[in-house]
Amino acid sequence: MLGAYTCVCPPGTSGNPTERNGCRPKDKFTLALKVVTGVSVGVFLSVFMCFWLYLGLQKRKLIRTKQKFFEQNGGVILQQQMHSGGGAHGFRIFSTEELKRATNNFAADRVLGRGGHGVVYKGLLEDKTVVAIKKSKMMEKAETKEFAREMFILSQINHRNVVKLLGCCLEVEVPMLIYEFVSNGTLYHYIHAKEPKADIPLNIRLQIAAESAEALSYMHSSASPPILHGDVKTANILLDDKFNAKVSDFGASKLAPTDEAEIATLVQGTCGYLDPEYLMTCQLTDKSDVYSFGVVMLELLTRKKALYLDGPEEDRSLVSCFTTAMKVGRHQELLDNQVRNEMSDEMLQEIAHLLMRCISMNGEERPTMKEVAERLEMLRRYQ
Repeated sequence: MLGAYTCVCPPGTSGNPTERNGCRPKDKFTLALKVVTGVSVGVFLSVFMCFWLYLGLQKRKLIRTKQKFFEQNGGVILQQQMHSGGGAHGFRIFSTEELKRATNNFAADRVLGRGGHGVVYKGLLEDKTVVAIKKSKMMEKAETKEFAREMFILSQINHRNVVKLLGCCLEVEVPMLIYEFVSNGTLYHYIHAKEPKADIPLNIRLQIAAESAEALSYMHSSASPPILHGDVKTANILLDDKFNAKVSDFGASKLAPTDEAEIATLVQGTCGYLDPEYLMTCQLTDKSDVYSFGVVMLELLTRKKALYLDGPEEDRSLVSCFTTAMKVGRHQELLDNQVRNEMSDEMLQEIAHLLMRCISMNGEERPTMKEVAERLEMLRRYQ
């Protein structure tokens, strides 16, 4: 018809163009798109729920694993002993989360030292206490049975020359031990570092020796039951900022055996310090610690390592070198120059005689640590 006009909705809209507000934006979502979107959302929610359930199951599994290790390592027994014993002088049981926070998740820059048995980390607890955390690699199954009892006894040791055991973590397969932090590092590092101290006065050496001997004497004679160290060496003697000695790693020590059934079947210790008699019998005694301490004394006075594997075979063992030199009266040549200059002939003979008794092949000929400590303290006072 002439003049006819057809109304249509603007592009992108649909509806009745003849009505007011009759045109509305087209629904861009087709039925197929709606189905795909719905399915996608459903799948996403299903995956999210499965992931959430997986995390929940893993968390519960982790909690069960921690509880299993806690019980396996004697945690329940230790808690009972701590409560019945009226506390243990600040000793506590730590969680793995606490220790991870303290060490920044056991970061490499927190490592204080590494050894054959594990790694020691520097940690900062929430109360700002600085600690040393020993993370061991392995433990014999037989040791876990006695672990709680040993921890409780060690937690009550309070001696100024013994590194204080502050606590342990039992939620892991191999328990971690938490010690007080001692600022000046190990005696080994002090005398054998790549850039060692140029001078170590004789009085400092005698102080370190006397205090270390006093610590071992206390553990052998005054602790109840007596505690044997089993791995006395310069790396297990720490020094504070005033060069006071503190014997460490008693957490790896042994309670003195009370019968033959408790004799060790696996020799433990460090080559160069091991008691020859212990190697033959596998029986650790207080005289085993005396022998090892004798080697420490030799290191202090000579600044030579217990074992020097790069040298000629006859010179590899410090003990062998010293005993050979003693037989021909040339032991003075083994001493560090500064010791030779500061030590009187009378004191040299006293110390040489004491050392020969300590490193005797026969354990019965060795003195007790109490006798060694008293002798060294006397020499130190009358230097």
